[in-house]
Amino acid sequence: MSTTVAFLGLGHMGGPMAANLVRAGYQVVAFDPVPAAQEQARTDGATVVDTAALAVEKAEIVFTMLPSGRIVLDVYREALPAAAPGTLFVDCSTIDVADAVQAAELAVAAGHRALDAPVSGGVGGATAGTLTFMVGGSDTDFAAALPPLEAMGGKVVHCGGTGVGQAAKICNNMMLGISMIGLSEAIVLGEKLGLSHDKFFDVVSTASGQCWALTTNCPVPGPVPTSPANNDYQPGFATGLMNKDLGLASNALRTNGVDAQLGLLATEIYQRFAEQAAHRDFSAIITDIRTRSEQEPA
Repeated sequence: MSTTVAFLGLGHMGGPMAANLVRAGYQVVAFDPVPAAQEQARTDGATVVDTAALAVEKAEIVFTMLPSGRIVLDVYREALPAAAPGTLFVDCSTIDVADAVQAAELAVAAGHRALDAPVSGGVGGATAGTLTFMVGGSDTDFAAALPPLEAMGGKVVHCGGTGVGQAAKICNNMMLGISMIGLSEAIVLGEKLGLSHDKFFDVVSTASGQCWALTTNCPVPGPVPTSPANNDYQPGFATGLMNKDLGLASNALRTNGVDAQLGLLATEIYQRFAEQAAHRDFSAIITDIRTRSEQEPA
């Protein structure tokens, strides 16, 4: 008999993740308030119900992929009383470490188990089942969640105790935001100096400046045909989400007294850009740098 899994949150990430669980043979009972997301989940083979509480009633594992810590906590407060004792709640949202800890505490107080398991890899990784999961929680609970996590991801890392998965995620995305800004500044400088995008890529992709932002999410069209730059910066990983994640990182930096000047500056840059381009891929920051450099695209 296959495992019954609840999935709460069927957006750009959660929908494909739930579909991969169905393909892996899990019985998926799903909830999302958006009608289009519900319809897609039905098409993908999930059983869609009307509330989060109904979704978790018979589930052995509950996955959540939600936009904010406040929503995660609200959904947990609704769902926890409806779940069978000992249900494992796995939150894949990217939220503040303090919210992740509070969510786990609510689950345990209600007689359940909990993991935080944020992801890296974007919509492409969610669709392809190649996400990286960064997991915080106990060894026993990690072992129980590993099979369905592997059905949705290419790499699953147990980072430590409760909240440490979220810590890994915000550290990773702070580095990504910083590197995309630095890469974009270098490309715009190259444009001013007469260096073509192709030659820039040929050199840097195999030199000491090589980074994921260049070789996978290249911010200019051409060198990496699958990057969002080739599709008018359709995400991908939206600027609004990068802004959110950098905000979480900045809160953690300040709370823990880290002298992280680049992290805080990257937050300011993406916060400003998100005001005008929240729905564009975060690599579109290069267009803002060009505008501020008074240069047209090469």
